[in-house]
Amino acid sequence: MINTVDFITPPVDDPYWFGQISAANSISDVYSMGGKPLTALNVVMFPSKQLDMGILREILRGGHDKTVEAGACLVGGHTVDDEEPKYGLCVNGIVNPNRIITNAGSQPGDALILTKPIGSGVLFNAVRSGKLPYVELERDILPSIAALNGPAMEAALQFNLHACTDVTGFGILGHLLEVAHGSNAKVVLNHQNIPFYPHALAMYRKGESTGSNKANRAMVDRHHLEIQVVLDNAEEEMLYDPQTSGGLLLSLPNSEADELLQVLHDSGVSSAVKIGEVTSDAVGIVVV
Repeated sequence: MINTVDFITPPVDDPYWFGQISAANSISDVYSMGGKPLTALNVVMFPSKQLDMGILREILRGGHDKTVEAGACLVGGHTVDDEEPKYGLCVNGIVNPNRIITNAGSQPGDALILTKPIGSGVLFNAVRSGKLPYVELERDILPSIAALNGPAMEAALQFNLHACTDVTGFGILGHLLEVAHGSNAKVVLNHQNIPFYPHALAMYRKGESTGSNKANRAMVDRHHLEIQVVLDNAEEEMLYDPQTSGGLLLSLPNSEADELLQVLHDSGVSSAVKIGEVTSDAVGIVVV
Protein backbone atom coordinates (compact mmCIF):
# COMPACT_ATOMS: atom_id res chain seq x y z
CA MET A 1 0.00 0.00 0.00
CA ILE A 2 1.23 3.52 -0.89
CA ASN A 3 -0.06 6.65 0.83
CA THR A 4 0.85 10.13 -0.41
CA VAL A 5 -0.33 13.63 0.46
CA ASP A 6 0.30 16.59 -1.82
CA PHE A 7 -1.35 19.95 -2.37
CA ILE A 8 -0.53 23.20 -4.12
CA THR A 9 -1.65 26.80 -4.27
CA PRO A 10 -3.39 27.87 -7.49
CA PRO A 11 -1.00 27.79 -10.47
CA VAL A 12 -3.74 29.11 -12.77
CA ASP A 13 -6.77 31.38 -12.45
CA ASP A 14 -9.24 28.87 -13.90
CA PRO A 15 -10.48 26.79 -10.94
CA TYR A 16 -11.35 23.73 -13.05
CA TRP A 17 -7.83 23.56 -14.51
CA PHE A 18 -6.43 24.15 -11.02
CA GLY A 19 -8.35 21.17 -9.69
CA GLN A 20 -7.19 18.91 -12.50
CA ILE A 21 -3.54 19.92 -12.22
CA SER A 22 -3.51 19.58 -8.43
CA ALA A 23 -5.01 16.11 -8.63
CA ALA A 24 -2.60 14.97 -11.36
CA ASN A 25 0.28 16.33 -9.28
CA SER A 26 -0.87 14.38 -6.21
CA ILE A 27 -1.58 11.11 -8.01
CA SER A 28 1.81 11.20 -9.71
CA ASP A 29 3.58 10.17 -6.49
CA VAL A 30 1.85 6.79 -6.67
CA TYR A 31 2.62 6.32 -10.35
CA SER A 32 6.29 7.20 -9.88
CA MET A 33 6.71 4.19 -7.58
CA GLY A 34 5.11 1.83 -10.08
CA GLY A 35 1.82 1.83 -8.20
CA LYS A 36 -1.86 2.11 -9.06
CA PRO A 37 -4.06 4.73 -7.31
CA LEU A 38 -7.12 3.34 -5.57
CA THR A 39 -8.71 6.04 -3.40
CA ALA A 40 -8.23 9.75 -2.77
CA LEU A 41 -9.30 12.28 -0.14
CA ASN A 42 -9.66 15.97 -0.92
CA VAL A 43 -7.39 18.28 1.10
CA VAL A 44 -8.83 21.81 0.86
CA MET A 45 -7.90 25.18 2.32
CA PHE A 46 -10.22 27.92 1.12
CA PRO A 47 -11.06 31.52 2.10
CA SER A 48 -14.83 31.05 2.15
CA LYS A 49 -15.50 34.61 3.30
CA GLN A 50 -13.45 36.18 0.49
CA LEU A 51 -14.10 33.96 -2.54
CA ASP A 52 -17.31 32.69 -4.10
CA MET A 53 -18.02 29.08 -3.20
CA GLY A 54 -18.63 28.41 -6.89
CA ILE A 55 -14.85 28.64 -7.32
CA LEU A 56 -14.39 25.86 -4.80
CA ARG A 57 -17.04 23.79 -6.56
CA GLU A 58 -15.09 24.02 -9.85
CA ILE A 59 -11.79 23.15 -8.14
CA LEU A 60 -13.36 20.05 -6.64
CA ARG A 61 -14.97 19.14 -9.96
CA GLY A 62 -11.58 19.28 -11.65
CA GLY A 63 -10.03 17.11 -8.95
CA HIS A 64 -12.89 14.64 -9.13
CA ASP A 65 -12.74 14.29 -12.91
CA LYS A 66 -8.97 13.72 -12.89
CA THR A 67 -9.27 11.16 -10.08
CA VAL A 68 -11.92 9.25 -12.02
CA GLU A 69 -9.73 9.42 -15.13
CA ALA A 70 -6.99 7.74 -13.08
CA GLY A 71 -9.37 4.90 -12.20
CA ALA A 72 -9.48 5.82 -8.51
CA CYS A 73 -12.38 6.70 -6.22
CA LEU A 74 -12.76 10.02 -4.40
CA VAL A 75 -14.03 8.98 -0.97
CA GLY A 76 -14.19 12.21 1.04
CA GLY A 77 -11.85 14.84 2.33
CA HIS A 78 -11.04 17.62 4.77
CA THR A 79 -11.68 21.35 4.49
CA VAL A 80 -10.07 24.23 6.41
CA ASP A 81 -10.91 27.93 6.17
CA ASP A 82 -7.67 29.67 5.20
CA GLU A 83 -6.49 32.98 3.75
CA GLU A 84 -5.23 31.45 0.50
CA PRO A 85 -6.84 28.66 -1.55
CA LYS A 86 -4.87 25.41 -1.58
CA TYR A 87 -5.97 22.06 -2.91
CA GLY A 88 -4.64 18.57 -3.35
CA LEU A 89 -5.25 14.93 -2.58
CA CYS A 90 -4.27 12.30 -0.07
CA VAL A 91 -3.91 9.29 -2.37
CA ASN A 92 -3.83 5.60 -1.46
CA GLY A 93 -2.56 3.07 -3.96
CA ILE A 94 -1.16 -0.41 -4.30
CA VAL A 95 2.14 -1.64 -5.71
CA ASN A 96 3.69 -5.04 -6.31
CA PRO A 97 5.99 -5.47 -3.29
CA ASN A 98 8.50 -7.23 -5.54
CA ARG A 99 8.65 -4.29 -7.90
CA ILE A 100 8.58 -1.02 -5.99
CA ILE A 101 10.29 1.60 -8.14
CA THR A 102 12.43 4.22 -6.37
CA ASN A 103 14.78 6.99 -7.48
CA ALA A 104 17.80 5.06 -6.19
CA GLY A 105 18.15 2.09 -8.55
CA SER A 106 19.83 3.54 -11.64
CA GLN A 107 22.75 1.55 -13.01
CA PRO A 108 25.75 2.53 -15.15
CA GLY A 109 24.75 2.26 -18.78
CA ASP A 110 21.15 3.33 -18.14
CA ALA A 111 19.41 5.82 -20.37
CA LEU A 112 17.30 8.59 -18.81
CA ILE A 113 13.96 9.38 -20.42
CA LEU A 114 11.82 12.42 -19.54
CA THR A 115 8.12 12.22 -20.37
CA LYS A 116 7.02 15.90 -20.16
CA PRO A 117 8.65 19.23 -21.06
CA ILE A 118 9.95 21.56 -18.35
CA GLY A 119 9.30 25.25 -17.74
CA SER A 120 5.91 25.33 -16.01
CA GLY A 121 7.20 27.34 -13.04
CA VAL A 122 8.27 30.41 -14.99
CA LEU A 123 5.18 30.20 -17.21
CA PHE A 124 2.77 30.37 -14.28
CA ASN A 125 4.62 33.37 -12.89
CA ALA A 126 4.71 35.03 -16.32
CA VAL A 127 0.93 34.79 -16.58
CA ARG A 128 0.54 36.31 -13.11
CA SER A 129 2.85 39.21 -13.98
CA GLY A 130 1.21 39.85 -17.35
CA LYS A 131 4.22 38.90 -19.48
CA LEU A 132 2.37 35.95 -21.04
CA PRO A 133 -1.32 35.97 -22.10
CA TYR A 134 -3.32 33.31 -20.28
CA VAL A 135 -4.69 32.02 -23.60
CA GLU A 136 -1.16 30.88 -24.55
CA LEU A 137 -0.91 28.87 -21.34
CA GLU A 138 -4.35 27.31 -21.70
CA ARG A 139 -3.97 26.41 -25.36
CA ASP A 140 -0.40 25.13 -25.54
CA ILE A 141 0.66 24.04 -22.06
CA LEU A 142 -2.08 23.21 -19.52
CA PRO A 143 -3.22 19.98 -21.24
CA SER A 144 0.28 18.56 -20.86
CA ILE A 145 0.67 19.73 -17.25
CA ALA A 146 -2.72 18.25 -16.31
CA ALA A 147 -2.00 14.94 -18.06
CA LEU A 148 -1.70 11.91 -15.81
CA ASN A 149 1.61 10.06 -15.62
CA GLY A 150 -0.21 6.72 -15.55
CA PRO A 151 0.14 5.87 -19.25
CA ALA A 152 3.87 6.63 -19.13
CA MET A 153 4.46 4.38 -16.12
CA GLU A 154 2.27 1.63 -17.58
CA ALA A 155 4.47 1.64 -20.67
CA ALA A 156 7.71 1.78 -18.64
CA LEU A 157 6.77 -1.21 -16.49
CA GLN A 158 6.85 -3.37 -19.61
CA PHE A 159 10.64 -2.88 -19.59
CA ASN A 160 13.53 -3.46 -17.19
CA LEU A 161 12.89 -0.20 -15.33
CA HIS A 162 15.60 0.45 -12.75
CA ALA A 163 14.50 3.78 -11.25
CA CYS A 164 11.99 6.57 -11.57
CA THR A 165 11.05 9.90 -10.04
CA ASP A 166 8.56 12.53 -11.05
CA VAL A 167 10.05 15.94 -11.78
CA THR A 168 8.49 18.56 -9.51
CA GLY A 169 9.62 21.41 -7.30
CA PHE A 170 13.39 20.78 -7.32
CA GLY A 171 13.62 21.23 -11.10
CA ILE A 172 15.26 18.84 -13.54
CA LEU A 173 18.74 19.20 -12.00
CA GLY A 174 17.43 18.74 -8.46
CA HIS A 175 15.73 15.49 -9.32
CA LEU A 176 18.72 14.27 -11.34
CA LEU A 177 20.78 14.94 -8.22
CA GLU A 178 18.47 12.65 -6.25
CA VAL A 179 19.03 9.92 -8.84
CA ALA A 180 22.81 10.42 -8.80
CA HIS A 181 23.10 10.29 -5.00
CA GLY A 182 20.58 7.51 -4.59
CA SER A 183 22.34 5.37 -7.17
CA ASN A 184 25.91 6.37 -6.25
CA ALA A 185 26.54 7.28 -9.87
CA LYS A 186 27.13 10.20 -12.22
CA VAL A 187 24.37 11.55 -14.43
CA VAL A 188 25.20 13.01 -17.84
CA LEU A 189 22.50 15.42 -19.07
CA ASN A 190 22.36 16.23 -22.79
CA HIS A 191 21.13 19.82 -22.76
CA GLN A 192 20.07 19.98 -26.41
CA ASN A 193 17.65 17.07 -25.87
CA ILE A 194 15.72 18.62 -22.97
CA PRO A 195 12.15 19.45 -24.04
CA PHE A 196 11.01 22.95 -23.02
CA TYR A 197 7.43 24.19 -22.90
CA PRO A 198 6.65 26.88 -25.49
CA HIS A 199 7.47 30.42 -24.29
CA ALA A 200 9.33 29.25 -21.15
CA LEU A 201 12.83 30.16 -22.28
CA ALA A 202 11.56 33.47 -23.67
CA MET A 203 10.05 34.35 -20.28
CA TYR A 204 13.41 33.92 -18.54
CA ARG A 205 14.95 36.12 -21.21
CA LYS A 206 12.31 38.74 -20.41
CA GLY A 207 13.39 38.76 -16.77
CA GLU A 208 10.75 36.45 -15.29
CA SER A 209 11.77 33.83 -12.72
CA THR A 210 10.36 31.87 -9.77
CA GLY A 211 10.79 31.91 -6.03
CA SER A 212 12.42 28.48 -6.09
CA ASN A 213 15.16 28.93 -8.68
CA LYS A 214 17.71 30.41 -6.26
CA ALA A 215 17.24 27.66 -3.67
CA ASN A 216 17.30 24.92 -6.31
CA ARG A 217 20.51 26.33 -7.75
CA ALA A 218 22.15 26.48 -4.31
CA MET A 219 21.14 22.90 -3.58
CA VAL A 220 22.56 21.52 -6.84
CA ASP A 221 25.66 23.69 -7.30
CA ARG A 222 27.28 22.45 -4.11
CA HIS A 223 26.92 18.81 -5.18
CA HIS A 224 29.45 18.35 -7.97
CA LEU A 225 27.66 20.02 -10.89
CA GLU A 226 29.75 20.51 -14.02
CA ILE A 227 28.39 22.39 -17.05
CA GLN A 228 30.51 21.62 -20.10
CA VAL A 229 28.31 23.35 -22.67
CA VAL A 230 27.99 27.11 -23.15
CA LEU A 231 24.60 28.29 -21.84
CA ASP A 232 23.22 31.78 -21.43
CA ASN A 233 21.61 32.82 -18.15
CA ALA A 234 18.07 31.96 -19.30
CA GLU A 235 19.11 28.47 -20.42
CA GLU A 236 20.75 27.86 -17.05
CA GLU A 237 17.71 29.08 -15.15
CA MET A 238 15.53 26.59 -17.01
CA LEU A 239 17.50 23.80 -15.38
CA TYR A 240 16.36 24.99 -11.93
CA ASP A 241 12.75 25.77 -12.88
CA PRO A 242 10.31 24.13 -10.41
CA GLN A 243 7.67 21.97 -12.05
CA THR A 244 4.04 21.48 -11.12
CA SER A 245 2.70 18.07 -12.20
CA GLY A 246 5.90 17.38 -14.11
CA GLY A 247 6.73 14.28 -16.09
CA LEU A 248 8.45 11.06 -15.09
CA LEU A 249 12.22 10.61 -15.25
CA LEU A 250 12.73 6.96 -16.19
CA SER A 251 16.00 5.02 -15.90
CA LEU A 252 16.45 1.77 -17.83
CA PRO A 253 19.12 0.00 -19.88
CA ASN A 254 20.16 2.03 -22.89
CA SER A 255 19.52 -1.00 -25.10
CA GLU A 256 15.80 -0.75 -24.28
CA ALA A 257 15.43 3.03 -24.51
CA ASP A 258 14.44 3.34 -28.16
CA GLU A 259 11.77 0.68 -27.84
CA LEU A 260 10.34 2.30 -24.73
CA LEU A 261 10.25 5.68 -26.49
CA GLN A 262 8.27 4.12 -29.33
CA VAL A 263 5.79 2.57 -26.89
CA LEU A 264 5.46 5.90 -25.05
CA HIS A 265 4.79 7.79 -28.27
CA ASP A 266 2.24 5.16 -29.34
CA SER A 267 0.56 5.57 -25.93
CA GLY A 268 0.12 9.31 -26.45
CA VAL A 269 3.14 10.43 -24.42
CA SER A 270 4.41 12.41 -27.39
CA SER A 271 6.93 14.59 -25.53
CA ALA A 272 8.96 11.67 -24.16
CA VAL A 273 12.64 11.93 -25.08
CA LYS A 274 16.01 10.54 -23.98
CA ILE A 275 17.81 13.32 -22.13
CA GLY A 276 20.85 11.61 -20.67
CA GLU A 277 22.59 8.57 -19.27
CA VAL A 278 24.05 7.16 -16.07
CA THR A 279 27.77 6.38 -15.70
CA SER A 280 29.94 4.77 -13.02
CA ASP A 281 31.99 7.92 -12.41
CA ALA A 282 32.02 9.83 -9.11
CA VAL A 283 28.61 11.06 -7.92
CA GLY A 284 27.48 14.25 -9.60
CA ILE A 285 25.88 15.79 -12.69
CA VAL A 286 27.53 16.77 -15.95
CA VAL A 287 25.61 18.91 -18.46
CA VAL A 288 26.93 18.47 -21.99
